[in-house]
Amino acid sequence: MKHWHIDAVAWRDFDPARVDRGLVPLVKAAAMVERNGEDYARYLDRVFPDDPAFREAVQHWAAEEVQHGEALGRWAMLADPGWDFAAAFVRYRAGYQIPIDAAASVRGSRTGELIARCMVETGTSSYYTALAEASEEPVLATICRLIAADEYRHFKLFYDHMRRYLARERIGLARRLRIALGRIGESEDDELAFAYHCGNEPEGARYDHRRCTALYMGRAMVFYRFRHVERGIGMILKTVGLPPRGRLSGLAARGAWWLIRRRRRRFAAV
Repeated sequence: MKHWHIDAVAWRDFDPARVDRGLVPLVKAAAMVERNGEDYARYLDRVFPDDPAFREAVQHWAAEEVQHGEALGRWAMLADPGWDFAAAFVRYRAGYQIPIDAAASVRGSRTGELIARCMVETGTSSYYTALAEASEEPVLATICRLIAADEYRHFKLFYDHMRRYLARERIGLARRLRIALGRIGESEDDELAFAYHCGNEPEGARYDHRRCTALYMGRAMVFYRFRHVERGIGMILKTVGLPPRGRLSGLAARGAWWLIRRRRRRFAAV
């Protein structure tokens, strides 16, 4: 069951004068990635064919992901009345697809698959929290807070199932850490860059992965604060089986914050 419904959002409170134009391209891109949750559900359904409880949970998760995309897309069309979310999403689906026909996890194990999902939920929970705090437009702030809360619950969903599978598969810490870092590194793959392209560049324009990655990541990283990074690092460490608080967490958070600022400068240069 969804924890909120798109029609319950106070859309009448939308205030165009308070829209941050730097946020609009990010919301357009995020709308398509979130809306694509159904494909991920199909993929997970094939990876976990003999786990009906998890598969049922995934269907509820996917319904919430789709709603996230619909809410973000609806807001983006209010902020930019000339934008067509449905048409942009059709372009996105035509050019970017995940391996929904895979017979097993691309991560090498079910535990690895769930670790990767935890990384995604960690990133989105932190990201939407940052956007909610940055937005002065009240409807977007509300939507992002609702999504951030959903994504944190989704993290817990995948984490609980990951622990269950880890007890069976017993993959080591080094491998768990490698999977987690690998999935974090995939934030610069085509999923987000192509969504930015479809959401913000005219149909027929040439897709340039490097440029679109820089445009998306460079804009997104502006809204992060150290507290968002610190919280995310704690969730990452908890997932792989390390203490989420303490000296290690503090060092990792400071290192991640340094890296984000460095990458932000690099993307700005591009």
